[in-house]
Amino acid sequence: MMKNFPKFTLIASLLGCFILLSCQSIPKGATVVQNFDAQKYTGTWYEIARIDFKQERNLNNTVAQYTLKDNGDIKVVNSGYNYIKEEWKDAVGNAKFRGKASEGALKVSFFGPFYSGYNVFAVDKEYKYALVGGKNYDYLWILSREKSIPEQMKQKYLKIATDFGYNVSDLIWIEHNKDNPFVK
Repeated sequence: MMKNFPKFTLIASLLGCFILLSCQSIPKGATVVQNFDAQKYTGTWYEIARIDFKQERNLNNTVAQYTLKDNGDIKVVNSGYNYIKEEWKDAVGNAKFRGKASEGALKVSFFGPFYSGYNVFAVDKEYKYALVGGKNYDYLWILSREKSIPEQMKQKYLKIATDFGYNVSDLIWIEHNKDNPFVK
């Protein structure tokens, strides 16, 4: 029995490292907004740009809507128009703060108990524009309360994302040419 102990310890250690790394919630070197105000962040955000990924592939007219829940969590409704299938799509999820509610470090789930990092890297004073990233460099969004963003704000957010290590040439720029029926 004692002969297997070092082997067991090595396997357990490797498994522990894998779990810790797979639960990473923010890209290395990135920081989140301090003095974050969840109440101001709620409402409708138009996706201006994103690094494309499976769940939003072929979507335009994409919108994220956030509503504070009584328990302090945030209801998330993402929606968009699939221009290949010619149909609207939506997904409902839940976001929770990973730590203090005054920090833009959240985790979001659309699939039951499985959460992933949702990091508010930047937001302007009026909460009209936001730069958001996921747990790694595969997820990045530029958001606006309107269907467009001023060039100065766009360049500011592109610089922040680049400084954090994102390849902003991977961003796709979203068209907003249809009225999203999920926007209330």
